[in-house]
Amino acid sequence: MKLRFIGGAQAVTGSCFLLEHDGGKILVDCGLHQGEDADEMNRSAFDFDPRSIDAIFITHAHLDHAGMLPRIVREGFFGKVFATRATRDLAEIMLYDAAHIQENDAAWKTKRAIRAAKEPIPPLYTVEDVERTLPFFEAQPYDTVFRLESGLSYRFLDAGHILGSGTLELWYRVSGGKRKIVFSGDIGKKGNPIVRDPSVPVGADYIVMEATYGDRAHKPLEDSIEELAQAIKTTFKKGGNVFIPAFAVGRTQDLLYILNALVREKRLTDLHVYLDSPLAEEATKVYLSHPEVFDEDALRRFSTETFDDALKLHFVRSVQESMALNRIHSGIVVIAGSGMCDGGRIRHHLKHNLWRQECSVVFVGYQGRGTLGRQIVDRATSVTILGEEIAVRASIYTINGFSAHADREGLIEWLSAFQDSPEVFIVHAEENVAHSFGKTVEERFGFRTHVPKRGEHFDLDERGGEAPGG
Repeated sequence: MKLRFIGGAQAVTGSCFLLEHDGGKILVDCGLHQGEDADEMNRSAFDFDPRSIDAIFITHAHLDHAGMLPRIVREGFFGKVFATRATRDLAEIMLYDAAHIQENDAAWKTKRAIRAAKEPIPPLYTVEDVERTLPFFEAQPYDTVFRLESGLSYRFLDAGHILGSGTLELWYRVSGGKRKIVFSGDIGKKGNPIVRDPSVPVGADYIVMEATYGDRAHKPLEDSIEELAQAIKTTFKKGGNVFIPAFAVGRTQDLLYILNALVREKRLTDLHVYLDSPLAEEATKVYLSHPEVFDEDALRRFSTETFDDALKLHFVRSVQESMALNRIHSGIVVIAGSGMCDGGRIRHHLKHNLWRQECSVVFVGYQGRGTLGRQIVDRATSVTILGEEIAVRASIYTINGFSAHADREGLIEWLSAFQDSPEVFIVHAEENVAHSFGKTVEERFGFRTHVPKRGEHFDLDERGGEAPGG
C-alpha cells in the first residue's frame, strides 16, 4: 500500500490523500484549497490522472474536503463517491452553491480581463459539472462494513464534527493477513450541539489524523455561550449590531440552536437574528431532515420545538434584502458566510460596519492563514474589502469554544483508544501545529509520527489486523 499526501499536508484546507494498492487507486477526500494562493492551487494540474481513480471516499461535506469533486469528474473520473447519507445531502447543496460562486467570480474577472485585452477567465467548475457529479455518490450508513471488488473493506464511524461527518476505516490484504488504516476526518468536540460525540475505531496499523487545534485548548462550551451572550448585550447597549462570520454547514446550525436556548432561558430577550445565507438556510433544512444522527438532547428538543420558537429568526434570501440590513444600525445579530470572510455576503457587511466602533464582529471558527478573517483576528488596523481600505474599529471577539473540532486534549483522548502502537500521519494543521502535536503524541504514547509534506509519499510496511466479520 502506497500513501501519498496530495493536500491537507501542513495546511488546514485542500484535504486529499491518494492510496495505491494492487494496481488500484482511491482518494480519501477531494477538497478545495482556501486562503493564500488558493485559486492558483485549485487550478493547478492534479498530481494524478483523474481517469485512473477507482473510487473516492468523502469524510464530510465541507468544501475543503469535498469541493473539488466537480472538477475531478469534469476531467475524467468515472468511479464511485462513497459518503454517509447526510454528507451526500449536504454536499449536493454545497457544491451547487460553490459552482454558482465560481461562475459569478469568473464572469466578474472575465469582464476585467477583456477590458485589459486579456483572455477570459473560466470558472473552476460549473453547475453542469455538479449535475454530472451527483450520480456518482453512493451513500452508506454508519457502523457497517462494506467490501469493494478490489478486496478493500471500509466502514464509516461517526466523527461528531458536523452532520454526517465520518471517520473512515479501511482494511486491505497483504501476504499473511490484513492491514488497517484509519482516516480520522475532522474529529468533533465532545458535547457539540445537535450531533453525537465522536466514535473511535478499535485498533489500527496506520492513522491519518487531523490536528487543526493540536496546540491549544478550547474554552468550555458554557463559558463560550456566556461570552457570546455578553458580547451581544454589550454591543446592543452601545447602539450597534453583531456580525458573525459563520460556516453555512455546521457552525450556523449550532449557533441557532444555542441562541434559541439563550432566549428560551431568558438570558437574552427580544433577539432578532438574520440568517444572511441561502446556503445556510438550505443546510438547516438538511439538518432537520436527518434526526437519525442527532444526539439525545437535540432529538428531545426538536420533537417539540423549531429553531425559531424563541428567538425571532429571519431568513435573508435576496441580495436586495441583504443590502437592506445595512440600513438597520442597531439591535440585530447577522450570521453570514463565509466563515473565514473570503467570500459570501459577510464581506459586504464588514465593508459597511467594520469601521463602526459601536458594532462587534464575533469569530466562532478557525481563520486560515491568508484569509480576511485571519487578518482581522490578528488585529490589523485596516483591511482591504472589495477593493476598498476599511478601518477596523469594531470590537473583535474570538470565541473558540464553539469550534466543532476537538482541541489538543480531545485529540489526545481520541488517540488514547488505540493500544496497538499505530504509526500516525498528522495532517490538516499548520506546519508548526502539526510538529507540536506530533511531539506530544510521541511523548504521551510513544507512537511513531510523521508530518508529511504536500506530495510526499510513503510505502506502508506490513503489519496485521482483522476486519470485523473476517
